[in-house]
Amino acid sequence: MVRGADIVVKSLIAENAEYIFGYPGGAIMPVYDALYDYSAQIKHVLTRHEQGAIHAAQGYARVSGKVGVVLATSGPGATNLITGLADAQIDSTPLVCITGQVAAHLLGSDAFQETDVVGLSMPGTKWNIQVRSVEDIAPAIAKAFHIAMTGRPGPVLVDITKNAQVEFGEFNYIPCTGIRSYRPFQPINTQSIQAAAELINKAERPYLLFGQGVVLAHAEKELQEFVDKTGIPAACTLLGSGALPETHPNYVGKLGMHGNYAPNLLTNKCDVLIAVGMRFDDRVTGDLKRYAKQAKVIHLELDPSEIDKNVKCAVPVLGDCKKSLAMLTQAVDQKSHLSWLEKFRELEAQEKEAVVANDLHATHGGLHMGEVIRLINQFKEKDAILVTDVGQHQMIAWRYFDFKTTRTQVTSGGLGTMGFALPAALGAQLHDYKKQVICVVGDGGIQMTIQELGTIMQTKAPVKIVLLNNNYLGMVRQWQQLFFDKRYSFTELDNPDFIKIAEAYNFKARKVTEREDLEAAVAEMLVQDGPYFLEVVVEKEDNVFPMIATGCSVEEVRLS
Repeated sequence: MVRGADIVVKSLIAENAEYIFGYPGGAIMPVYDALYDYSAQIKHVLTRHEQGAIHAAQGYARVSGKVGVVLATSGPGATNLITGLADAQIDSTPLVCITGQVAAHLLGSDAFQETDVVGLSMPGTKWNIQVRSVEDIAPAIAKAFHIAMTGRPGPVLVDITKNAQVEFGEFNYIPCTGIRSYRPFQPINTQSIQAAAELINKAERPYLLFGQGVVLAHAEKELQEFVDKTGIPAACTLLGSGALPETHPNYVGKLGMHGNYAPNLLTNKCDVLIAVGMRFDDRVTGDLKRYAKQAKVIHLELDPSEIDKNVKCAVPVLGDCKKSLAMLTQAVDQKSHLSWLEKFRELEAQEKEAVVANDLHATHGGLHMGEVIRLINQFKEKDAILVTDVGQHQMIAWRYFDFKTTRTQVTSGGLGTMGFALPAALGAQLHDYKKQVICVVGDGGIQMTIQELGTIMQTKAPVKIVLLNNNYLGMVRQWQQLFFDKRYSFTELDNPDFIKIAEAYNFKARKVTEREDLEAAVAEMLVQDGPYFLEVVVEKEDNVFPMIATGCSVEEVRLS
């Protein structure tokens, strides 16, 4: 017989959890006491804020493909997880969050630090549960891991009352392998495969869009084999980056509001549109009423709720895209679409001349964000991981970072959470200390979780932080410039001395303001053994193009 708190820890060990990201407090203290005896079997990372803990767990999960584990106390500890839960839910990141709760007999009494975290977190979790007795702890955790990782991944929350943590019970952990009412995988309809293959074989201008679903399904190989056989141009979403090598001859760029010119513009010129593991979110589609109306849409998707949700499809193919892509590759004809592909290359050349040349190779004026990314590419390792926050720097880094392998990009996609990058980079780095993790942040976002510099210091994680500082909330300022007559309402920032802050946390730090100093600084950062903080002061009113304004069609993508 062991305490419920020990059952919590032993259950996590049984699920092969490597790290717990958390912050102690009264209602979860018995579990922390139990952790004291298991430090050789499971590592705990003390973040400086619960939001930092859950974002770190997201970063760990995204690069490792494993479940991220979070531990927090009741009340404010639990509510501080809500943003990360919502972020993980929309970006399909597998998490198991365990929160402490007041004793069962105090529930509903407004006891100290009592909050209905189950009710609060319900819209932002794949599943949640409150455990009130010791015998229910192990089954709840087993079920949590199964639900978090199977089907379309997502976050789950297990709220455990304090009495359940201190009661004694028998530890008998049985991993969950199935739940009667939960069917995470759909059987693939062979008729749908045949119907999709017929459309593809007859198409003159087929076009493939792929998203993070390919990465989550470990279907990178199957995607490349499909593209190789069909010769179809392929573009990626923000979270799909790296699933197909950018050096592939059929890769044509990035989709979305600040994606590439050709992939957006030619969406409305294709005759068959094949979407794989992506959900047609508004940042990709623009005005839905004017999105790909000329095309027959084939949608390969695991989650039935995404079929016809935003874009009506001619042929839905439900199921794991690792299997459905392989089946579809077998069914389609060997082809090439060189003249159609050439149209992408022509538009790509226009973008390079109008936008890319200045972004990457400016010779006068203030430093551009793209110049920094170009030099990072020059000195980084092949499999370096890019972690970004949210804003202009995110879009510039995404556009120009050289993604050579899968699971090398971590960012907040659907929720767009400022403050995400710093703790997420920590989580990504802890998965593998030998990997090069480059965290690109803006001066607005970093100040939302800047305290996690302390966690990086304590863990000695060799994260390389690049702060692109324009003294503005840059993305909002860009919109104010373009659509609000340059009325810069509360977007200019008076910033602290970031270098002093970084040095206070024992980071080697450097600030660059001049173009001639940039290359040496980037090179120095990327050979540094430990953590490094590089601040680059960039042009204050630099904008990100191409751009599709809200409410516009993908055909209205603008280069300036």
